Amino acid sequence: MEEKFSKASSENDTESFPVKIIARIHSDFPSKFGIPRQSGLVKELQSMIVFEPAYRDPQALRGLEDFTHIWLIWQFSQAVRENWSPTVRPPKLGGNTRMGVFATRSPFRPNPIGLSSVKLEAVEKHPKYGMILRVSGADLMDGTPILDIKPYLAYTDSHPQATGGFTDELHLHPLEVCIPDVWKEKIPPQLFDGLVGVLAHDPRPSYQDDPTRVYGFFFAGLEVSFTVCNHALTVCGIRQQG
Repeated sequence: MEEKFSKASSENDTESFPVKIIARIHSDFPSKFGIPRQSGLVKELQSMIVFEPAYRDPQALRGLEDFTHIWLIWQFSQAVRENWSPTVRPPKLGGNTRMGVFATRSPFRPNPIGLSSVKLEAVEKHPKYGMILRVSGADLMDGTPILDIKPYLAYTDSHPQATGGFTDELHLHPLEVCIPDVWKEKIPPQLFDGLVGVLAHDPRPSYQDDPTRVYGFFFAGLEVSFTVCNHALTVCGIRQQG
């Protein structure tokens, strides 16, 4: 059996199969910088999943409204490469320590596929796009292709006693966020909690810690600038994008 399996594996080294894009997500992140590093970290973030025309049949969503959470299987569309590396440098380890690619959630994989658990807020009919999904807590860039959607099953998908390997040593300590009134008034109320959540989880690369540097990213049509000193993040500018 081992010999048969070895022969089959050798013959199928370059085997592939087509994958269809069934939907795309619409989020507040036009670029990668600022996106939470994992789904569910910023529960206030709202996104909309719009199905491609061929998959807008309402029957495909029958029963989904009874679930509170779903899995999104998606493509790292901004990280597609012809070659892959068996090791990567996780940002949370400072960008210098190498780990096996299958021990990380790095986008630089043999297949650029991501997996995110999000809260399903609503299944509703959109006047232009037909049936759409409203979700919260997503960690995807605007326009990211969705390859599949599956319901989250708490009785089998949740493992409270699971260990997280090297990530167990990376304690999440949210930053203290300070937004002066002059900038706070420029943030639409419906976006405020989501933006604060993104800032509190420190959008900077882990290997950068310069208190004099001004960082910036785009969020929901806003260009947000900030500095970080010790454990405090201070917003120093907000203006309309464009």
